[in-house]
Formats: sequence, C-alpha cells, structure tokens
Amino acid sequence: MIKIATAECFTHGKIGRELHAIAQNYDGNFGTDYIKNPREYGDFDYSQLSVTCSLFIPTIEAVKKILNVKNPPKPKKLIKGIKVYDEKGDLEVSKIMAKAVKKLSDCDIAIGTTAGVGRGGISIITDEYEIITTTPVYADLNELNSEDLFNRSEAGIKKTLEITLLFLNNDFDKIRTLENVKIIKK
Repeated sequence: MIKIATAECFTHGKIGRELHAIAQNYDGNFGTDYIKNPREYGDFDYSQLSVTCSLFIPTIEAVKKILNVKNPPKPKKLIKGIKVYDEKGDLEVSKIMAKAVKKLSDCDIAIGTTAGVGRGGISIITDEYEIITTTPVYADLNELNSEDLFNRSEAGIKKTLEITLLFLNNDFDKIRTLENVKIIKK
C-alpha cells in the first residue's frame, strides 16, 4: 500500500479528495472531478493507494501548530492569518509543508501547495524524489480577484494530480515535458 498525505493551501484539500476517489474507485457524484480516467496515465493499480490525510492549511498559524513547523519563513503579508508569499516563497513553503505532513503522517508521498502572489508552489516529496513546480496561472491573493484565484487553484489541482499519477506510473519522461517542473533525485 502506498500512503499519500497532503497539506494544501490554494488547492483547498481537493487534491487529497481527488486521490481518495481514485484510490477507492468511486464514480458518479462521489467520483473524480478532475481526472476522468486514471488509466490514461498508466497501469498502476490505484487500489494500492491510500490517502492518509488531506489537510487545508491556509494560515501561518496552522503551518506552525498543525504541521509543527517551528520557524516557517515570514510571509510578505497576512490576510486574516492567511500566509501570502511571493512565488519564490511559495515554492519554498510548499516544500516545507510537504516535508512536514510526510513526517507527521509517515506517508510514502507527501504533497504541499501554497500560493500568494505568482503562480504558486507545488511540491511532491518522497524518500527518493522531490518534484517542485508551479501552475501556469498567475494570480495575486492581495487583489482578491476570485476568477484569477479560481483559475490558479484549478490549474494547480490538475497539474498536481497529473504529476502524481505519472509518478505512480514511473513515467518521468512525461513529467519532464510539463512546464516548469524540477525533479530532484535524493
């Protein structure tokens, strides 16, 4: 069994929910919203996947208290406690969040997402790999433009799911063809 855990901000826990639906082979209203046919990504047996937890972590307080991150990078701004970083900060903090949820849950694959100003940060962490990326969509949380924020979130959910399914199917060649993806083998 491969265990996955997520610590999500701008993707609102939807990555974890979607992976859970795939792992459980749910269909209909309880099924997947973003990946209609996981088999398109390869022959991995998704019944061997288990979502340990999927956390929505928008605030710096939750990063500290829920994820037990003692000294996270200081956000550029707080909006009702919600952490707002620039894109470089988002990439760093998504990795910190993924590592923290991995440690807390003892999972095999951990996913962290966060986005303030820019394209956001997405990290997929295992014992052997770190996959770091952004969405293709720019948005600024300070502007509270719901359409831009929604589009960035949707793009982040889809891209993270695609990378995760390709990773489960050991298809690094396809992962490398995606825009702005960095794969680090430990």
